[in-house]
Amino acid sequence: MQRGSDRLSVHRDDEMKHELQGLLRSGHPTRTEEWHDPEPSADDDPQVAGGPVRPGSTSSLATVRLELARFLGRSAFPASPRELVVTLRRGYAPDALVESLERLPRSKRYANVQELAEALTGTGERRRARDG
Repeated sequence: MQRGSDRLSVHRDDEMKHELQGLLRSGHPTRTEEWHDPEPSADDDPQVAGGPVRPGSTSSLATVRLELARFLGRSAFPASPRELVVTLRRGYAPDALVESLERLPRSKRYANVQELAEALTGTGERRRARDG
């Protein structure tokens, strides 16, 4: 016997399982009306399903910059990587993002999120090498 409050009866629960059985087995929506299906993600949506953004070769400059801007405000700059790590930890930023900042040179200071994102993704060095 179950204890506690149950909003649905056993019969309604079985009925709902039967309704979802097709979806669970097929792995895709089984509804005939298209408007019932959830809208797919857009091309410019951040990669939430893949977990936290990890600065590196797979992350684009825009994605890293967006993730940094979520946790760092304008008041955090100019700052050294050590100061920015403290700010990110206070904002409960993902560990992958914090660890990437800890690998930056401690003597460098960054004026804004763009400079920091370029340093993390390596696009700043590539641009200087190409222009210079």
